[in-house]
Amino acid sequence: MQQSPQDQYVWVGDVNTRYWRLGTQGSAIVFIHGIGSAIETWALNVEALAQHHQVYALDLVGSGRSDKPLTSYSLVALAEFVKGFADEMGLDRLSLIGNSMGGGIALQFALLYPQQIEKLLLVNSLGLGQEVSWSLRLANLPLVDRFYKPTRSSTALTLKQAVENQALITDEWIDRFHTLLSLSGAPEALIAQIRTNIDWWGVRREVYQPIVDRLSTITAPTLIVWGKQDQILPVAHAQTAMQQLPNASLQLFDPCGHWSHFERAAEFNRLVSEFLTNF
Repeated sequence: MQQSPQDQYVWVGDVNTRYWRLGTQGSAIVFIHGIGSAIETWALNVEALAQHHQVYALDLVGSGRSDKPLTSYSLVALAEFVKGFADEMGLDRLSLIGNSMGGGIALQFALLYPQQIEKLLLVNSLGLGQEVSWSLRLANLPLVDRFYKPTRSSTALTLKQAVENQALITDEWIDRFHTLLSLSGAPEALIAQIRTNIDWWGVRREVYQPIVDRLSTITAPTLIVWGKQDQILPVAHAQTAMQQLPNASLQLFDPCGHWSHFERAAEFNRLVSEFLTNF
């Protein structure tokens, strides 16, 4: 793992929020991670894109090294949290890059604040259908919230499920994420995030249906990126987005899993840079 950018903190409401900021010129980009993740997931992307853009990546409330209060973890609440962060950074117009739940948050943000969105990048995004891995549905089993404690081996299993090429998940990555998932309040916040958005049958209908029903109203240029071997969210969801978003393009990586931005980082960075500059 390469050296991470320097951690910074800002108050978003009453939540002490960790973020990275890189780059001093060009349009503003905000990276939004997924469930159980943190800004570390973007470590292979932020510096490349900061060559020509102002890059921000934040730990969502309840994740990484941001505060973990007992609060709502709905996509609407999290989109409002990202809005609060953007306001603190003074960002009137921005592009959003969201992976997994972060993609769902980006879509929700675009529905709530369309005038603020320049471009959207959806990376293996939540919010486009019901199907989701069984590993996330299992968080709804009774007593999981009382007894779940992340181990190094469970962290390794989770990270390896996010990629097709498991050799990319080094001991250093496992240690870094195990530390984050073991912080005070992190296990409880993780279960709350999952249960708010996912039930025994998959992504909750009240989470994805209001987004899918309004995809045709999102007019911002949108790039959809997906790994064909995604074990978390099926690639069929990318087709749903392509059919209904009026200004979208699609890039499938093969072979590639759920973390397209990580597993195919060099290609992803080139693709995104070109999209932000030319589309």
